[in-house]
Amino acid sequence: MDFLSATAPPAREHTSRPIVTGTSVLGLKYDGGVMLAADTLCSYGTMAKYKNTRRLKSIDGVLMGAGGEYSDFQAIQDMLEADALENECMSGLYDSQERNAKETWNYLRAVMYNRRNKMKPLWNDLVIAGLDEKKEPFLGWVDKIGTTFQENLVATGFGSYLAIPLLREKYRADMQEGEARALLEDCMRILFYRDCRASNRIQIAKVDAAGDILISDPYELDTQWDSEAFRAPVADLDGDGGW
Repeated sequence: MDFLSATAPPAREHTSRPIVTGTSVLGLKYDGGVMLAADTLCSYGTMAKYKNTRRLKSIDGVLMGAGGEYSDFQAIQDMLEADALENECMSGLYDSQERNAKETWNYLRAVMYNRRNKMKPLWNDLVIAGLDEKKEPFLGWVDKIGTTFQENLVATGFGSYLAIPLLREKYRADMQEGEARALLEDCMRILFYRDCRASNRIQIAKVDAAGDILISDPYELDTQWDSEAFRAPVADLDGDGGW
């Protein structure tokens, strides 16, 4: 038995394919801050299983949202929290400072690229928000292979296809906080209508000009299903053609 244990291949300890996944995270800059939005649904395959999952997190003064495999997102959180704790413990010995959002974004780019090269990717698309080294609002995006960019508005998942056109149409650099929230809620509502992995139970989070982070409790968006197309008979059938 000892011989077999010694010669057996090691157990796989990384995600080989996404199992429990979250969908879109949306982000935009507004006048004096950054705001993110995400729903609270994690799907087990095609089943809407976990309906109160928080995908917006604040770690060491940086706001982060993630789509993709939730266990990998938890591993990223643990890694960043351990790094923040080490930085705090070493602050008495070295002149260490809290990592800003841009530094965290660059760090995660290196982590994702490194894991990709080892064929052990973290199956996430990440949105990083906060302040940069100049105390200006920062919004960046990182995917599972280490691709990154900075923008005034970003999205992951189906939001890249359905929400980005709406954001580009309505976005202004001088948007106030209330306008930014209303725009993100409209986009999340559209995603609920069109993305079968989305939910109308969402969270909104912001980073203001002082660097303070506020993440809302989950709440449900109002939706409307009274369109005439939903009530009209289909193919001259008595009803909608369903059971």
